[in-house]
Amino acid sequence: MSPPLEPPASDEVAPFWDATRRGELVLPWCRACERPFWYPRATCPRCLGDTVEWRQARGDGAVYAVSVQHKPGPGRDAADGPYAVALIDLDEGVRVMGNVLGCAPEDVHVGMPVRAIWHALSDGRQLLQFAPRE
Repeated sequence: MSPPLEPPASDEVAPFWDATRRGELVLPWCRACERPFWYPRATCPRCLGDTVEWRQARGDGAVYAVSVQHKPGPGRDAADGPYAVALIDLDEGVRVMGNVLGCAPEDVHVGMPVRAIWHALSDGRQLLQFAPRE
């Protein structure tokens, strides 16, 4: 088995990764237009405001799109079997990507309510994943 691949850390995304160590989801918010955005960057993609702050998010959302992967991706073992990669529309108004766990990959569907869960990484950070919401 190949060693698991982990996302790189950078200064721009440090507040996100620091929050994951506590099991919290935070999103960058533009203070100029008062809206969240994803992916993290120094300026708001809508108004180009450069006053960005990180605010806590609930982590609830719904599947926007899903693809079931049958070949192992980087850092995955073939014995793990198929897995679902999904775009998730969070209730806060941003779209993020993650795996949906806790159910058969073929059961993940558009509109499915999900909640954030965490997968521990080797350095204490946690990777954002999702599970069906009850």
